[in-house]
Amino acid sequence: MNSNRIRKSINIFLAITVFGSWISLFVSSSGTLMHNGINSLKYFTTLSNLLEGIASVIWLDSVRKNGRASDFAELLKYIAAASVGLTCVTVLVFLGPLYGYPEMFKGPSFFLHLLTPVIAIAEMIFLADTNFTRKDNRLVILPPIVYGIVYIGNNIINGTGEWPDTNDWYLFLTWGYPVGILIFAIICVVTWLLGLAMRKLHRN
Repeated sequence: MNSNRIRKSINIFLAITVFGSWISLFVSSSGTLMHNGINSLKYFTTLSNLLEGIASVIWLDSVRKNGRASDFAELLKYIAAASVGLTCVTVLVFLGPLYGYPEMFKGPSFFLHLLTPVIAIAEMIFLADTNFTRKDNRLVILPPIVYGIVYIGNNIINGTGEWPDTNDWYLFLTWGYPVGILIFAIICVVTWLLGLAMRKLHRN
Protein backbone atom coordinates (compact mmCIF):
# COMPACT_ATOMS: atom_id res chain seq x y z
CA MET A 1 0.00 0.00 0.00
CA ASN A 2 1.58 3.31 -1.08
CA SER A 3 1.65 6.44 1.08
CA ASN A 4 -1.17 8.10 -0.86
CA ARG A 5 -3.53 5.20 -0.14
CA ILE A 6 -2.47 5.21 3.51
CA ARG A 7 -3.17 8.93 3.74
CA LYS A 8 -6.59 8.48 2.15
CA SER A 9 -7.46 5.97 4.85
CA ILE A 10 -6.09 8.26 7.56
CA ASN A 11 -8.02 11.29 6.33
CA ILE A 12 -11.25 9.35 5.99
CA PHE A 13 -10.75 8.13 9.55
CA LEU A 14 -9.96 11.66 10.82
CA ALA A 15 -13.01 13.17 9.14
CA ILE A 16 -15.33 10.49 10.52
CA THR A 17 -13.76 10.68 13.98
CA VAL A 18 -13.88 14.47 14.24
CA PHE A 19 -17.40 14.99 12.96
CA GLY A 20 -18.67 11.90 14.75
CA SER A 21 -17.22 13.10 18.05
CA TRP A 22 -18.74 16.55 17.59
CA ILE A 23 -22.14 15.14 16.67
CA SER A 24 -22.01 13.01 19.82
CA LEU A 25 -21.80 16.23 21.83
CA PHE A 26 -25.33 17.05 20.68
CA VAL A 27 -26.52 13.89 22.45
CA SER A 28 -24.64 14.12 25.71
CA SER A 29 -21.74 15.87 27.41
CA SER A 30 -19.02 13.50 28.51
CA GLY A 31 -15.82 14.47 30.25
CA THR A 32 -14.57 17.56 32.01
CA LEU A 33 -14.76 20.81 30.05
CA MET A 34 -16.92 19.27 27.33
CA HIS A 35 -20.18 21.03 26.46
CA ASN A 36 -23.19 20.05 24.41
CA GLY A 37 -23.80 20.82 20.77
CA ILE A 38 -23.46 24.32 19.39
CA ASN A 39 -22.21 25.57 22.76
CA SER A 40 -19.06 23.50 22.22
CA LEU A 41 -18.06 25.82 19.35
CA LYS A 42 -16.81 28.45 21.77
CA TYR A 43 -13.92 26.16 22.77
CA PHE A 44 -10.65 25.97 20.86
CA THR A 45 -10.61 22.19 21.35
CA THR A 46 -13.76 21.80 19.27
CA LEU A 47 -12.79 24.39 16.67
CA SER A 48 -9.29 23.02 16.15
CA ASN A 49 -10.64 19.50 15.69
CA LEU A 50 -13.30 20.71 13.25
CA LEU A 51 -10.53 22.49 11.33
CA GLU A 52 -8.68 19.17 11.13
CA GLY A 53 -11.85 17.44 9.94
CA ILE A 54 -12.48 20.09 7.28
CA ALA A 55 -8.82 19.96 6.22
CA SER A 56 -9.10 16.18 5.83
CA VAL A 57 -12.20 16.51 3.62
CA ILE A 58 -10.50 19.18 1.48
CA TRP A 59 -7.39 16.98 1.19
CA LEU A 60 -9.46 13.99 0.09
CA ASP A 61 -11.39 16.07 -2.45
CA SER A 62 -8.15 17.50 -3.84
CA VAL A 63 -6.68 14.01 -4.30
CA ARG A 64 -9.91 12.81 -5.93
CA LYS A 65 -9.86 15.65 -8.46
CA ASN A 66 -6.15 15.90 -9.20
CA GLY A 67 -4.62 12.57 -8.26
CA ARG A 68 -2.55 14.32 -5.61
CA ALA A 69 -3.17 16.89 -2.90
CA SER A 70 -2.86 20.57 -3.81
CA ASP A 71 -0.37 22.80 -2.00
CA PHE A 72 -3.31 24.51 -0.28
CA ALA A 73 -4.69 21.20 0.99
CA GLU A 74 -1.29 20.20 2.36
CA LEU A 75 -0.81 23.60 4.01
CA LEU A 76 -4.25 23.47 5.59
CA LYS A 77 -3.48 20.02 6.98
CA TYR A 78 -0.23 21.37 8.45
CA ILE A 79 -1.98 24.34 10.08
CA ALA A 80 -4.76 22.10 11.43
CA ALA A 81 -2.27 19.59 12.83
CA ALA A 82 -0.51 22.36 14.77
CA SER A 83 -3.85 23.56 16.14
CA VAL A 84 -5.00 20.15 17.38
CA GLY A 85 -1.45 19.60 18.63
CA LEU A 86 -1.87 22.67 20.82
CA THR A 87 -5.05 21.14 22.24
CA CYS A 88 -3.23 17.89 23.02
CA VAL A 89 -0.25 19.64 24.64
CA THR A 90 -2.57 21.76 26.79
CA VAL A 91 -4.35 18.64 28.04
CA LEU A 92 -1.16 16.67 28.66
CA VAL A 93 0.74 19.48 30.38
CA PHE A 94 -1.94 21.52 32.13
CA LEU A 95 -5.50 20.18 32.16
CA GLY A 96 -4.61 16.51 32.71
CA PRO A 97 -2.69 17.11 35.95
CA LEU A 98 -5.38 19.58 37.06
CA TYR A 99 -8.50 17.48 36.41
CA GLY A 100 -7.06 13.98 36.00
CA TYR A 101 -6.22 12.23 32.74
CA PRO A 102 -9.06 9.66 32.91
CA GLU A 103 -11.54 12.53 33.07
CA MET A 104 -9.88 14.43 30.21
CA PHE A 105 -9.97 11.37 27.93
CA LYS A 106 -13.53 10.27 28.67
CA GLY A 107 -16.01 9.81 25.81
CA PRO A 108 -15.53 12.18 22.83
CA SER A 109 -12.67 13.83 24.73
CA PHE A 110 -10.46 10.83 23.97
CA PHE A 111 -10.73 11.56 20.25
CA LEU A 112 -10.71 15.37 20.47
CA HIS A 113 -7.96 15.66 23.07
CA LEU A 114 -5.64 12.80 22.12
CA LEU A 115 -6.30 10.48 19.17
CA THR A 116 -6.99 13.08 16.48
CA PRO A 117 -4.00 15.28 17.43
CA VAL A 118 -1.57 12.37 17.58
CA ILE A 119 -2.67 10.97 14.20
CA ALA A 120 -2.74 14.41 12.55
CA ILE A 121 0.79 15.24 13.71
CA ALA A 122 2.15 11.81 12.80
CA GLU A 123 0.65 12.16 9.32
CA MET A 124 2.45 15.47 8.77
CA ILE A 125 5.77 14.12 10.01
CA PHE A 126 5.84 10.78 8.22
CA LEU A 127 3.52 11.04 5.20
CA ALA A 128 3.11 14.67 4.06
CA ASP A 129 4.11 15.27 0.42
CA THR A 130 5.22 18.85 1.03
CA ASN A 131 8.39 20.21 2.54
CA PHE A 132 6.96 23.01 4.66
CA THR A 133 8.75 26.36 4.70
CA ARG A 134 9.42 28.99 7.33
CA LYS A 135 6.51 30.99 5.91
CA ASP A 136 4.25 27.97 6.32
CA ASN A 137 5.49 27.66 9.90
CA ARG A 138 4.43 31.24 10.62
CA LEU A 139 0.96 30.55 9.25
CA VAL A 140 0.21 27.90 11.88
CA ILE A 141 -0.35 30.63 14.47
CA LEU A 142 -3.29 32.10 12.53
CA PRO A 143 -5.99 29.96 14.25
CA PRO A 144 -4.93 30.89 17.83
CA ILE A 145 -4.48 34.54 16.80
CA VAL A 146 -7.99 34.70 15.32
CA TYR A 147 -9.41 32.85 18.31
CA GLY A 148 -7.62 35.17 20.74
CA ILE A 149 -8.90 38.30 18.97
CA VAL A 150 -12.48 37.01 19.04
CA TYR A 151 -12.16 35.79 22.65
CA ILE A 152 -10.77 39.04 24.04
CA GLY A 153 -12.96 41.17 21.76
CA ASN A 154 -16.08 39.38 22.99
CA ASN A 155 -15.13 40.17 26.59
CA ILE A 156 -14.47 43.81 25.77
CA ILE A 157 -17.71 44.27 23.83
CA ASN A 158 -20.10 42.13 25.87
CA GLY A 159 -18.42 42.15 29.26
CA THR A 160 -16.90 39.26 31.14
CA GLY A 161 -19.83 38.40 33.41
CA GLU A 162 -19.67 35.97 36.32
CA TRP A 163 -19.22 32.21 36.44
CA PRO A 164 -20.89 30.14 35.05
CA ASP A 165 -22.35 32.78 32.69
CA THR A 166 -18.99 34.24 31.75
CA ASN A 167 -17.40 35.12 28.44
CA ASP A 168 -14.01 34.33 29.99
CA TRP A 169 -14.66 30.55 30.04
CA TYR A 170 -10.92 29.78 30.01
CA LEU A 171 -10.31 32.28 32.84
CA PHE A 172 -7.45 33.84 30.87
CA LEU A 173 -8.57 37.33 31.88
CA THR A 174 -8.76 36.65 35.61
CA TRP A 175 -5.68 38.79 36.18
CA GLY A 176 -6.60 41.45 33.64
CA TYR A 177 -6.28 41.99 29.89
CA PRO A 178 -2.46 42.35 29.80
CA VAL A 179 -2.06 38.87 31.35
CA GLY A 180 -4.74 37.49 29.04
CA ILE A 181 -2.93 38.86 26.00
CA LEU A 182 0.35 37.41 27.33
CA ILE A 183 -1.29 33.99 27.68
CA PHE A 184 -2.45 34.10 24.07
CA ALA A 185 1.04 35.18 23.00
CA ILE A 186 2.48 32.12 24.77
CA ILE A 187 -0.15 29.96 23.08
CA CYS A 188 0.97 31.30 19.70
CA VAL A 189 4.62 30.54 20.52
CA VAL A 190 3.76 26.96 21.53
CA THR A 191 1.77 26.49 18.31
CA TRP A 192 4.68 27.85 16.26
CA LEU A 193 7.05 25.44 18.04
CA LEU A 194 4.74 22.54 17.20
CA GLY A 195 4.82 23.62 13.57
CA LEU A 196 8.59 23.88 13.72
CA ALA A 197 8.89 20.39 15.22
CA MET A 198 6.74 18.90 12.46
CA ARG A 199 8.71 20.79 9.81
CA LYS A 200 12.08 19.66 11.13
CA LEU A 201 11.04 16.07 11.71
CA HIS A 202 9.39 15.73 8.33
CA ARG A 203 11.36 14.01 5.62
CA ASN A 204 9.83 14.03 2.14
